[in-house]
Amino acid sequence: MFKKLLIVVITFSLFLPLVLRADEGMWLPLLLKKREADMQKKGMKISAQDIYDVNNSSLKDAVMLFGGGCTGEFVSNEGLLLTNHHCGYSHIVRQSTVERDYLTNGFWAYNKQEELPCEGLSITLLVYMEDVTGKVLKGVTNTLSEKERKEIIKENTKVVIAEAIKDSHYKAEIKPFYYGNQYFLYVNEVFTDIRLVGAPPSNIGKFGGDSDNWMWPRHTGDFSMFRVYANKDNKPADYSKDNIPFTPKKFLKINLKGLNEGDFTFVFGYPGTTEQFLTSHAVDRIANYEDPARIKLRNLRLNVYNNAMNQSPDQRLRYAAGVAGIANGWKKWMGEVKGLKRMNAVERKRDFENKFNQWANIIPERKDTYGGLINNFEKLYFEKSNLEMSYIYLVEAVLASDLMKNGRSILGLIDKVESNKLSKDAIQKEADNVFEKLNLYFSNDYSKHKLVDKTIFVDVMSIYYEDFAQTNSPWIKEKVDNSFKGNARDYFDYIYENSFLSSPEASKKKLKKFKVKNVLSDPAVELLSGIWGSVIGKDIPNLNKIDLQIDSLYRSYVVGIMEMNSGKDFYPDANLSLRVAYGNIKPYKPRDGVDYSTHTTIKGIMEKENPDIYDYVVEKKLKELYKTKDYGRYANSQGEVSVAFIASNHTTGGNSGSPVLDANGNLVGINFDRNWEGTMSDIMYDPDQCRNISIDIRYCLFIIDKFAGAKNLIEELTIAE
Repeated sequence: MFKKLLIVVITFSLFLPLVLRADEGMWLPLLLKKREADMQKKGMKISAQDIYDVNNSSLKDAVMLFGGGCTGEFVSNEGLLLTNHHCGYSHIVRQSTVERDYLTNGFWAYNKQEELPCEGLSITLLVYMEDVTGKVLKGVTNTLSEKERKEIIKENTKVVIAEAIKDSHYKAEIKPFYYGNQYFLYVNEVFTDIRLVGAPPSNIGKFGGDSDNWMWPRHTGDFSMFRVYANKDNKPADYSKDNIPFTPKKFLKINLKGLNEGDFTFVFGYPGTTEQFLTSHAVDRIANYEDPARIKLRNLRLNVYNNAMNQSPDQRLRYAAGVAGIANGWKKWMGEVKGLKRMNAVERKRDFENKFNQWANIIPERKDTYGGLINNFEKLYFEKSNLEMSYIYLVEAVLASDLMKNGRSILGLIDKVESNKLSKDAIQKEADNVFEKLNLYFSNDYSKHKLVDKTIFVDVMSIYYEDFAQTNSPWIKEKVDNSFKGNARDYFDYIYENSFLSSPEASKKKLKKFKVKNVLSDPAVELLSGIWGSVIGKDIPNLNKIDLQIDSLYRSYVVGIMEMNSGKDFYPDANLSLRVAYGNIKPYKPRDGVDYSTHTTIKGIMEKENPDIYDYVVEKKLKELYKTKDYGRYANSQGEVSVAFIASNHTTGGNSGSPVLDANGNLVGINFDRNWEGTMSDIMYDPDQCRNISIDIRYCLFIIDKFAGAKNLIEELTIAE
């Protein structure tokens, strides 16, 4: 591969000279002092210590990881928090029924007794973070294999975490940065008694729906409210009626004046994933193969689900949360592909790699370490290409239908039976448990859903066959050719109609007298078992081996890039750890003849109204407030209510719900999206096109106060006029 693996303990952000790059970057709060001068030059009036301080309360104490992949922020001293409507979406749906439809009609707790417990929801507060690179890499040498290196790091990590949380109620994790060249310890406090406090109707919280998702201009009231509860000692505790509202060390004050074009702003939250160091080989796979396959398959599913959702309110409620997740990635990937191609990302990466090779081969020492990297990347990405597609098709096609998801539970049952020496009664008990889950699935208006699920199964599996399995799974092709005259749709139609997984009666018969051989002969289980065994049993282990080699190359490549560009300050890729991104309120021009301004207003909601399209139905009361201009103190200087705004803060998934703060650290908005033209920013950032989209806090408060009449919540807030 290459002769010498470079192992180095580094703190890039501390020692590299600073080179300013327009608004790009997701910076570690612990190291924010390095960015302070640039932030203040752009307009910030507070210090880095005001943002992150372990000895005194700071803004970091008001910001949390909400659930497993969003951000939230405290806005009162009684644990009241704000996040996005789409972050709280699944919990709003779980609290809803057709008769008590909080998703459609909204929900507001006018006192604490009305707040609804959210089972399974947690929030995570950072206590402190620490660079533990030396401790984690203790004993790691150049002579170790990748497997040996991982084992040492794994054991060292256990020791460091155990020391950090000893004799405390804290939880901790260690995250790698720069592909394992640096490690940080995160010590956290995790709260599990979280209650729903408020959510606007979906015609406000999701106004514009999937049509407007990722787009600007935007008019979405994407917010929801929850409260964190703790025990009498203000410590985390499971749900109890005796718990009391949590008192945070810090909560955010609200600025009602808003921001104007050019004003400084920063986002403080938990961005999920960026991959700025990817080589041309990886970007080529993403832009030309992987994303297009995902887009094609999700488009089919969305067409079927959306048609079903338009049939009745109960169908809409059934599919709403799932469709939101499917559509979010689908549209993001379309924008990502378009952006990468517009930026000629692959060609630009190749040009950089040529320069890197030239630099690496100038002197023997660099050649020894970096000279073979690019060629090895090319070789390994070629080797993994088919394996990667195998996994993508498993996720996006094979497991797209409920038929196959339920089939997965059957495979799990078979594995449990075959890997354990269970008695006949114990085996039947396991089968009864699976049947109970299936029976619940069948009881939920299954006759309507079966047609939807069958259409999805046949459609996506036909694409899977045509685009992949026909060439890569000869046993499936043999079935289609020999038994169905080459017609794959007929094959998949036969599977659905003849599987016990699509019939309540047949499921009961198969599972109430369970025998492994009887379920293995089922056509759906047989198909899934064959694909699962091939992908999970063979392709994924091989893919993991290649990815391990690729990671080792990146670990050296990143060091080489930084050595080659010693005048630049490189931020670490996002990994769902707390970060600061900063910039300014800034317009952009997406294409010739189109100029987007920085703010939208309630007037735009009325202009978009279309009562025949669910995504653009406007609430009656909102129209009344607009007609009477009953905006109260939430109007801007022009007498309108600002709904959303854009800025040049570098954000990604996970930043949903993040507080958007002004120069003084006051809350002015809640981040909820990126613009479609900038969705490639996870891989390549374009300062002219990349913008984050936020709900203006004034619109949020206007809805709480004037629309919902929840003045009890307004009274909790600290608002600066």
